Amino acid sequence: MLKAPPRRRERGDSAERKGESRPLVFSLRRLSALCVSAVKRSQATTLFLLALLPLAAGSGSLAQEASPLKARYTKHEYQIAMRDGVKLFTSVYVPKDSSQKYPILMLRTPYSVAPYGPDDYRDSLGPSPMLMDEGFIFVYQDVRGRNMSEGDFAWMRPHKLKKSSPAESDETTDTWDTIEWLIKNIPNNNGRVGMWGISYPGHYAAQALIDPHPALKAVSPQAPMDDNWLGDDMHHNGALFLPHAFNFLSGFGRPRKGPAHQTRTQFDHGTVDGYKFFLEMGPLANANLKYFKGEIKLWNEWMEHGDYDEYWQGQRVSQHLKNVTPAVMTVGGWFDAEDVQGPLSIYRAIEKNNPKAWNVLVEGPWCHGCWSRRDGASLGIVKFGSETSAFYREKIEFPFFMHFLKDKGEMKLPEAYVFETGSNVWKTYESWPPKGVESKSLYLHANGKLSFDPPKGSVSAYDEYVSDPNKPAPFQRGVAIGMTYEYMTEDQRFSASRPDVLVYQGDVLAEDVTVAGELVADLYASTSGTDSDFIVKLIDIFPDSSTDPMDGYQMLVRGEPMRAKYRKSWSKPEPMKPNEVTRISFAMPDINHTFKKGHRIMIHVQSSWFPLVDRNPQKFLNIYQAKDEDFQKATQRIYRSAKFPTHLKISVLKP
Repeated sequence: MLKAPPRRRERGDSAERKGESRPLVFSLRRLSALCVSAVKRSQATTLFLLALLPLAAGSGSLAQEASPLKARYTKHEYQIAMRDGVKLFTSVYVPKDSSQKYPILMLRTPYSVAPYGPDDYRDSLGPSPMLMDEGFIFVYQDVRGRNMSEGDFAWMRPHKLKKSSPAESDETTDTWDTIEWLIKNIPNNNGRVGMWGISYPGHYAAQALIDPHPALKAVSPQAPMDDNWLGDDMHHNGALFLPHAFNFLSGFGRPRKGPAHQTRTQFDHGTVDGYKFFLEMGPLANANLKYFKGEIKLWNEWMEHGDYDEYWQGQRVSQHLKNVTPAVMTVGGWFDAEDVQGPLSIYRAIEKNNPKAWNVLVEGPWCHGCWSRRDGASLGIVKFGSETSAFYREKIEFPFFMHFLKDKGEMKLPEAYVFETGSNVWKTYESWPPKGVESKSLYLHANGKLSFDPPKGSVSAYDEYVSDPNKPAPFQRGVAIGMTYEYMTEDQRFSASRPDVLVYQGDVLAEDVTVAGELVADLYASTSGTDSDFIVKLIDIFPDSSTDPMDGYQMLVRGEPMRAKYRKSWSKPEPMKPNEVTRISFAMPDINHTFKKGHRIMIHVQSSWFPLVDRNPQKFLNIYQAKDEDFQKATQRIYRSAKFPTHLKISVLKP
């Protein structure tokens, strides 16, 4: 909610992500070359690139060559003691011009603040070069238990609402104690602190909002992880995003022996073909038997917590956002393969529980963190008509920090600054979802038809397919070892031709249809097994035109899996009764997309999406302990009658 901003606001945090700074031992030139090479080989191991791309972006690269920053900034390194005595390694870059006071912009990260050493400088500071040139005190901190900081690391360390003693700590107290020390000990600071971060650092920025230090004036969680079981990163509605989790933890999850620069090496899959590798790996239990050997503590934890139990529930940040005092600008990407849900959840929680907070949402047509390091003009071959990332950095991010940390410029940001894909225009709204939307449903009909009109057919009307977990439907057309950024907008014609994918297509649109907000899939399904996954995909079909490179392109707009055993409860799974019609309803992340006049709307329904989503044996059991013999074929039926009207509920913006 937008309120009149107080006179003084502060903010800070750096744009980094889940693989953010890997051991900073490469030059910028080498990092860039590695990233380009990986893309050319289609080895978009997302989490490995997470470790590299932000560096090449300039928000955390570790060039060993002479840095131009040395002419303008002085670097200091500190071990800052927390209330329990644990010391956190912190790098501070202070402007050499001491004629004025500066606000502090801080980023906390599990990926390393390298390069280490007072004479080794980063290539760039802050969320963007504009802010670096403007002049701030930039702070980077290794979080507890990572790299050069002391203590033990915990994945998305849960907030402790009630502390057992004044010395008990969590991420909120570590942030508070750090700010307190910085304000008192760093010369020439103006008493205002800001935070920012992309992906995992964005999660830490959101954590800082739970119990914010009075000096914390502005926070920008960017692609923040909110809940790693329900929709961010590693799990979506109970389904494990296999290559994402495996590839990330194979490097990040390696144990350390005390404070040290944690180098991260890419796992050697022995192939560039992720479909082949993960299928041959077999059941999830084989990850430890064949590769990890029980050495990856986090992998072991995740395999022990298959359901949405206390382990995952405690990590959810949004449940604690009830005392937000800094100005907040949450940033996300409509095509973020990792954290598309987190920004929406964080924004909504602040809006709901803090009616007086200065709280805005920014969503662009971006992949994970791409607003900080790319021009944002395209993703794959889908073009957005302008350099959306440059626009964001100059017109949205820079004014936000300048206003709340330096009292410079007017604050004219709307409640929601969102890019409308399809029409390729920026839109501003007084709320998100926007007012003036009409709830409609896209219904499945016979012969692969899709319509806004509900079906009137026989009670038993259905379409069926055989799902074979040993021959799962691929999630992308090309060969890649990991979760690519481009799959989020990929041409779905490769999938539409498979016999285990149901395809429904609407008529040619006579006028534009803009869908803004959350999607809800409402399926009536049956299976010959006792559990199944159901993946629903919403697709924009471009017109056939031999002169257009998008000729007949079937653009994925949103896709999401649902593990059916969690249809009633995320924490208490239930089997499906074989061949019995079962209602399975689940939410899909928001979109803001215009299906243009002359296009068609399409929906796919399928039961595998491999290797993006781990295979469901189609038998009710603990999938993380499944054996080869547990995986079985199943006949799936999707019903489309008046009594069982399978549909996708959407919010259509009124003209």
